[in-house]
Amino acid sequence: MRFSKLPSRAERGYTLVVGLLLLVVLTLFAIGMFRSFGLQEKIAANTRDKQRALEAAQSALQYGEWWLGQGNGSTGIACSGVNNGNTLTNMRVCNTALATPSTLPWGVGSTYLPPSMTANGGGGMAGASSPAGDINYAGVPGLYINYIGMSPNGLAQLYQVTAYGFGGDATTAAVVQSTYRISSGAKDLGQQ
Repeated sequence: MRFSKLPSRAERGYTLVVGLLLLVVLTLFAIGMFRSFGLQEKIAANTRDKQRALEAAQSALQYGEWWLGQGNGSTGIACSGVNNGNTLTNMRVCNTALATPSTLPWGVGSTYLPPSMTANGGGGMAGASSPAGDINYAGVPGLYINYIGMSPNGLAQLYQVTAYGFGGDATTAAVVQSTYRISSGAKDLGQQ
C-alpha cells in the first residue's frame, strides 16, 4: 500500500485564490461589454436621429428650389413672420439674408410639412394614425429664400435657399443651404 503525501496548507488555498481572481476578471470584462453595448446603442440612435433631421431639412430645401423653378423668382420683399409654405401662394422671396440661420426655429420664413411626415412638439414615436414605428418629428421643417443678385454674366438670378429640419428630438436639428440659379435670356449656341 502506498500513501500519497498531503499538500501543505499554503498549497491548498492557491486554487481558490486563482479561481476567485479569474471570476473577478471575467465579471469586469462582462460589465465593460454591457457598458460598451449601451454606448453603441446611444451612438446609433443619435446618428439615426441626426440623419432624419438632415433628410427633413433637405426636403424643405428641395421644395424651395422646386418653387423657384416654377417661375416664382423675384428680387424679393421685406419679410417678417412665419407662414405656411404648403400653400404655394404663401411662399415668398425675401430681400435680406437670415441673420442667424443656426438659431432655430427662425422667426421669419416658411414652414413646409411633407405629406407623409408627422411633426408634433413632443417628438418620439408617432401615434396610431401613422404607420407602426414611424417617427414623430419634433418640429415642422422650415425654409427661407432670399435674392442674392444677378450672376456675373447678367443672364441669371441667384437665390440662396436655407432650410432646417428636426429629428425625433428638439435638440437634434440640421440646417442646409444652397445657391439656386434661374437663367434667362438667349445664348448663341454657335459660340463656345
